[in-house]
Amino acid sequence: MPVRLRPADPALVGPALARFRAGEAQPEDLRLLTKHLLALLVARAPGGAVEVRVPPYAVAQCVAGTRHTRGTPPAVVETDPATWIALAVGDLDWAEADAAGRLTASGERSNLSPLLPVLEAP
Repeated sequence: MPVRLRPADPALVGPALARFRAGEAQPEDLRLLTKHLLALLVARAPGGAVEVRVPPYAVAQCVAGTRHTRGTPPAVVETDPATWIALAVGDLDWAEADAAGRLTASGERSNLSPLLPVLEAP
């Protein structure tokens, strides 16, 4: 059974985000921020209609609608950790990331731009 995503301690998120924005993030920072920001997305848009994949750190299901239980989900978003973090904190626009090929989004409701950012950039 997979571990559920939970928001991280703000005392850890702030410094990790500062390192990320300075270009000094370590793998543990990327893992912490990826899981934290996915947890915030799931809290904002609970459901199972869209699967968000951020390999190698996490996968989350969100957005109300038809939930899949086996096989390929009806809507999938996949991106790398740096792109996900930048999108989720508002440092990168969805359309820009899509145009640059930094994410793939397929299926109904896979455009998450109305839900982003999940953490406002300070």
